[in-house]
Amino acid sequence: MSMTEKQHVINISDHLYDASRSIRILRSVAWSSDVKEEFFRRKCQVLPSVEYPTIDPTDTLQKVDLARRQIPKDFRFSNWANQIANILEESSRLLSSLGTKEFHTYSKRLYGAPKDKIPDDKNTSLDLANHFEEMYINIQKLEIGAVSQATFDDKAMQSKILAEVTHLFGSEAPQVIIDKEVSSKVIAGRRRIRIREGAMFSDMDLNQLVHHEAFIHVATSLNGHHQTDLKILSASHPGTTKTQEGLAVFAEYITGNLDLDRLRRLSDRIIAIQMAIDGADFIELYRYYLTKTDIPGDAYENARRVCRGGVITGGAPFTKDIVYLDGLLNVHNFLRTVVSDGRADLLPMLFVGKINIEDLGEMMQFKKMGLLRPATYLPPWIKDIRFLLTYLAYSSFLNKVKLKDMKEYYRKMLYEL
Repeated sequence: MSMTEKQHVINISDHLYDASRSIRILRSVAWSSDVKEEFFRRKCQVLPSVEYPTIDPTDTLQKVDLARRQIPKDFRFSNWANQIANILEESSRLLSSLGTKEFHTYSKRLYGAPKDKIPDDKNTSLDLANHFEEMYINIQKLEIGAVSQATFDDKAMQSKILAEVTHLFGSEAPQVIIDKEVSSKVIAGRRRIRIREGAMFSDMDLNQLVHHEAFIHVATSLNGHHQTDLKILSASHPGTTKTQEGLAVFAEYITGNLDLDRLRRLSDRIIAIQMAIDGADFIELYRYYLTKTDIPGDAYENARRVCRGGVITGGAPFTKDIVYLDGLLNVHNFLRTVVSDGRADLLPMLFVGKINIEDLGEMMQFKKMGLLRPATYLPPWIKDIRFLLTYLAYSSFLNKVKLKDMKEYYRKMLYEL
């Protein structure tokens, strides 16, 4: 290991970060509030009319090309650098194709599609969503209590999140603002957390969003910002989305805040994306979501998530929302593997910045080279390492149990009841 190699890593990271700065996907695919108002004014019978910005990818592509030219021959981190460069290039082309069928092509390359195989090479995200749907049908006859009611307004949510981020991040805590134009109920970044004006929240929503948005997305943003030698770790790009969202959903799960309603919302997104791929237009998606909720505004927002950036008339949606459950599977299985192999030392590495789990090998090498700083901020559940390790150790053992045999054993008993 030489200083020259270290300098190459820093230099390449700087150039990749520079190329990433113009890539703002969620901001670019957002719909204005006027679109929603017009849709309901027309009694939900006319497809929305959405205008997207015209984005020229030339500057970003030139910066990506410059970053690639910094990679020396026989550079041992060339796969890592080239993979990020490829993702940034695809992302810029995605943004240059807003509102077209080509947008969907790039979306699938970056985020995947519902029928893509997950790492076991047998199942798909759509299989998982359909599995949950079957489970919901099976438990409908059970008395599981009423759905938590949305009784907290945007200002109550603002106060709750502000208290939590101030406690965890101190002087680096982001602003918490209410914004009429924000697309999701809550969106978090390093400098600010934005809450959609007029949104209502339940107790469970409050806890989910604190653990998901604040304790994961803000924490990894701030930790990445501290990586002065590896600036690319502060950039949110599609190459890190699956790990970041999977980690955020796992945070909801491990803290007891991932309830059935939230899980169903995530699986419904996958089903809706596949419906759109198969030709469903925005109105058909809106009507599908009306079977899931009594709130027309929520049905609209869910349908919008699927169509944003793509083609409203069907066949070419935005596939980003498959990453929540797909990412949860990846993160959960990774954590179980880490514990079963006695590598719990890797757990804090997930929080050093905006990273992909598949890049942890390079991250460990960068750490040895003195290029990677430890995570400044960790969520409360990762700090309680004894509980986390106990859970993961038990969970990893379940992998060894043949569920088919266990089901047969218990079904014989149930049939006698």
